[in-house]
Amino acid sequence: MSILNQIAVDLQDGKADSVKENVKKALADGFSADEVLHKGLMNGMNVIGKKFKNDEIFVPEVLVGARAMKSGMEVLKPVLIEDKVESEGKVLLGTVKGDLHDIGKNLVSMMLEGGGYEVIDLGVDVGADEFVKNLKETEADVLAMSALLTTTLSEMKNVIEVLVEQGLQNKVKVVIGGAPVSQEYAEEIGADGYAPDAASAVDAVNELLKK
Repeated sequence: MSILNQIAVDLQDGKADSVKENVKKALADGFSADEVLHKGLMNGMNVIGKKFKNDEIFVPEVLVGARAMKSGMEVLKPVLIEDKVESEGKVLLGTVKGDLHDIGKNLVSMMLEGGGYEVIDLGVDVGADEFVKNLKETEADVLAMSALLTTTLSEMKNVIEVLVEQGLQNKVKVVIGGAPVSQEYAEEIGADGYAPDAASAVDAVNELLKK
């Protein structure tokens, strides 16, 4: 088995130490950071994403795989920056104001990083002003919002209204998700995309940015 395949397999098995060591070894063997990222780490995360979508694995396995991805990225990130490997895009992420749920959001963050995106995670209880301020500062391509409570759904609408007021709606794609969120609600409030789960979030962002 090639070392890049080994990285992908170890990542799926959640073997963080092995992933880290093999990323170092692959770089030492002359593989480029881009190859290690796409053919090793992202390859493994893609399989996890598909299995998660098909209910073949569940949140604990995804978290363990994501942790292994993170340990590989610790080694790889400085080399990617040095090699000027472009990310797939920049995603600004947060759970809306009044909502303190973060497990789903964290999964989305890990899946997006596994998909090659640069993720700026604002955390939970994020208001419209904070989203907008960070959008202007980071010039993110996508704004991803999560809500787990029906009572906080209206905050998503509020954020989009502020984007429209400030003339930003054409500069960023908005994708929303969370238990009470639906495709219908996304269309109703003018969001560009909807993701029913963490694995679908990567597909939704890829589709919006036409990757």
